[in-house]
Amino acid sequence: MSFSNDKAIYLQMADRIADRILNGEFLADQRIPSVREYAVSLGVNANTAVKAYDSLAQDGIIYNRRGLGYFVAENAADRIRQSRRKAFFHDALPEVFRQMCLLDISITEVDKHWADYSAATEQQTNNDKL
Repeated sequence: MSFSNDKAIYLQMADRIADRILNGEFLADQRIPSVREYAVSLGVNANTAVKAYDSLAQDGIIYNRRGLGYFVAENAADRIRQSRRKAFFHDALPEVFRQMCLLDISITEVDKHWADYSAATEQQTNNDKL
């Protein structure tokens, strides 16, 4: 995994775990990789992975079973989705609207691109199931 410079590495690592939860790779009450396994898989210091897991635990996304490791919390996907939606509407969407105004892009154009994207994504999902 390559890391960007605009966000702390441990937060990017936490985001990656959250993405995997949202994608259904990790389900509620399922064990996730150990801190050491995760650190080694990404080529980072174990302390950085600890910070990522601590962040996720503080947000109620994962929990620790002493001696067994970390597990996905019951409502993790809902918590992640709610948090990210809030951030999207507060931070990202205003910038999208600003760019749309600067570039004279209508919501109708965006809607068309969204429909095309959705259709392509659905087609890919159907192909993956075959």
